[in-house]
Amino acid sequence: MTAPRQLAIPFEHRPALGGEDFLVTSANAGAVAWTDRWPDWQAPCLTVWGPEGCGKTHLSRVFLARTGGGLLDRAGLARAAAEAPGKVHVVEDIDRAPLADAEAEALFHLYNGAKEAGGYLLLTARLAPSRWLVALPDLRSRLLAAPAVEITAPDDDLLTALLVKQFADRQLRVEAEVISYLVPRMDRTFRAAREIVAAIDAEALARRRNVTVPLARDVLARME
Repeated sequence: MTAPRQLAIPFEHRPALGGEDFLVTSANAGAVAWTDRWPDWQAPCLTVWGPEGCGKTHLSRVFLARTGGGLLDRAGLARAAAEAPGKVHVVEDIDRAPLADAEAEALFHLYNGAKEAGGYLLLTARLAPSRWLVALPDLRSRLLAAPAVEITAPDDDLLTALLVKQFADRQLRVEAEVISYLVPRMDRTFRAAREIVAAIDAEALARRRNVTVPLARDVLARME
């Protein structure tokens, strides 16, 4: 009997928190290059933006692990500006809702404090900074002057690598045909890759069957 043809992952791995790997492809290579360039940034702030599920949070965790920085929410902006402007901070989903006046003021002071004290800010967002709702003109001008880099939705190569790794992490032997079947039919997000692999794993266990294209087809139909 011929052994299943399995796919390798031909991409660079970056260690992240939680023992996961961040896979580098053309979809995120620009953002990875900018975070690798730290601390040699032209401004104290970098924005990484892209659609939900493209890997911004995962990349920010890689950055935190490398720099020893801290994760901030909006409520912590003022405290960080007053107490720790010289440290590395990550603020995620900064554009999820318009910044309140107090939040904008706190982010403005944190930006200035970071510039003076040698600190750094990594912001993540769904939209480019030019499209954020920022009422404070001085803050807006600083954000627009700072570098911003896009992560696009995962391409076929990255989705393939994600699926292969997710199955391998679960010690599942999967034929290449299964991956080729899933990639063009799934949502193009990291979350979708995790959810599909988990559902296929559970279904294969319940049926006591190997992972095959028919099994994957059944799981996808049920998830839709």
